[in-house]
Amino acid sequence: MSLLRSILHTLWMLVTVIPWALIMLVASLWRRGTPLWWMAVRWLGWAVSGARVLMGIEVRVSGRENLPLGETSPAILLVKHQSTFETFLMPTLMPHPLAYVFKKELLYVPFFGWAMGRLDMIHIDRSQRAQAFNKVVAQGKRLLAQGIWIIMFPEGTRTPRGQKGQYKSGGTRLAIETGAPVIPIAVTSAKCWPRKAFIKHPGVVDVSIGKPIPSAGRQPDELMREVEAWIEAEMRRLDPEAYPPVQG
Repeated sequence: MSLLRSILHTLWMLVTVIPWALIMLVASLWRRGTPLWWMAVRWLGWAVSGARVLMGIEVRVSGRENLPLGETSPAILLVKHQSTFETFLMPTLMPHPLAYVFKKELLYVPFFGWAMGRLDMIHIDRSQRAQAFNKVVAQGKRLLAQGIWIIMFPEGTRTPRGQKGQYKSGGTRLAIETGAPVIPIAVTSAKCWPRKAFIKHPGVVDVSIGKPIPSAGRQPDELMREVEAWIEAEMRRLDPEAYPPVQG
């Protein structure tokens, strides 16, 4: 049954992303910025709703009260990365447009990547590390001033359930450079949508939004260690079955 449900959801995404991406490409000829972003979020909402209806994946969110208030209040979201699901989910939960920091190769993905290229996001060339970070800072400052939040996955890649990747300090470096607070977010998506797996399973994905952590006067590595400690402790609380007991 899980296989059939997964096939149906994949077909649902395919038959909706192609026409919606084409609509966005046409609309981008005269519409850019926030209006185009919310058009993209509509399709992401369809993908998340399709996961609920077709595959039985529910979402439970806690900590929304920790999100900054105000139209231009800045924030940098640092999110646990276990599957593709949270990349679809996060924009549907947030009150602000988001700018993902991603490798430029994703722009070449047919339809999905083409539509992403018309949005105000930060795509980088990983082969040019110093120049790439300078670009992230410059664009990050501009976007944050417009009320667009930056979202990054500090582990860099999807990690299997119950495991921890290497947390990189790029997100906290950006926070310190821009003065924006960091919002740590734990997501148990691999319970239902495992890393690199075609077959998904019904269940509940928990999203826990932590309190803002000020970046002023901090060091990138030290700030990232605090983010990592909070996210990983929260992952153990939300999904204890996936982690071995902590040795006392």
